[in-house]
Amino acid sequence: MRIRSFGWVFTLLALAAQSAIAAPDLSKTTLSVASTGWKVEQAVLKLAKLDDTPYRVTYQAFQGGALGLEAMAANKVDFAVTSEIPPVFASLAANKGNFKIIAIKNSSTLHQELIVPPNSPIKSVAELKGKRVGYIKSTTAHYFLYQMLKNAGLKWDDIQRVEITTADGVTALFSGGIDAFASYGNSIKAAELRGATQLASAENILSGNFPIAASEISLQDPGKRAAFADYIGRLNAAYHYAETHPEAWAKVSADPTGRPYDVALADIKAEYVQGPSHYLVVSPEALKSQQDVADTLYATGLLEKPADVATFYDSTLDVPINQALAKYLPR
Repeated sequence: MRIRSFGWVFTLLALAAQSAIAAPDLSKTTLSVASTGWKVEQAVLKLAKLDDTPYRVTYQAFQGGALGLEAMAANKVDFAVTSEIPPVFASLAANKGNFKIIAIKNSSTLHQELIVPPNSPIKSVAELKGKRVGYIKSTTAHYFLYQMLKNAGLKWDDIQRVEITTADGVTALFSGGIDAFASYGNSIKAAELRGATQLASAENILSGNFPIAASEISLQDPGKRAAFADYIGRLNAAYHYAETHPEAWAKVSADPTGRPYDVALADIKAEYVQGPSHYLVVSPEALKSQQDVADTLYATGLLEKPADVATFYDSTLDVPINQALAKYLPR
């Protein structure tokens, strides 16, 4: 079920009246950002003319949030936006993933789908029994595929599971290597442009919460802590600008996401209606949603041991993040 929050606007307006706390000199600070799919954060900040940060920002693109967190575990990135699933798996690593969730991006759950190739005889999830189904491990696709199977009366072991990447999954779907593909974002859009069809949507399975991870090492740096808060405030305003200027955002995002302009424009408008993007500090509701995911993953045998999600959430930046959200509050 989608999570909605409207009280944040009033909180931000109140915080805007507070006096700013002196921030450290950020001119020597660099944030390394892990982007998913393409360097979307860089593009949206530039479009909204909010890329003039007092600190340097570098970007690396990864195929999914799980890979971004792997880079964070190796201390190669400072900041990553992921879904609720990768942090659960990452938290059970030897070094507990070297991350903390410091905020939440809540946005659309469209384009998270289970798809089949053109002219597939498979017309329902129940018909996947014994079939080869590709999915991206430790991601939303991993989670929602399990839930879709459960809803159709199937067990995890009733299908031939194929762990695959987003790009290879599309190739395998059209070459006959797999019978269905659970994926998200650009891979779904690219496959559907080639004639793939939706078998099931995760629109009402996923919460729309995308946790924002910061590396534990980076959180020990006062400059990066200040930059994290400012950067989140800028992103919140930038996404609001992009989604309320869909024509301009479609021109920027069409090519990097492999979509014609008209398809990109339609997607942006639909996503805004279904779940406009906004950033929030950590809340009890977000923790509950994340814990529900972790408990489901453990109950189904996808986790080796239970995960207490509270151990990888950090609310120590709530005040500066809320101040930054208020400072850049969309008007």
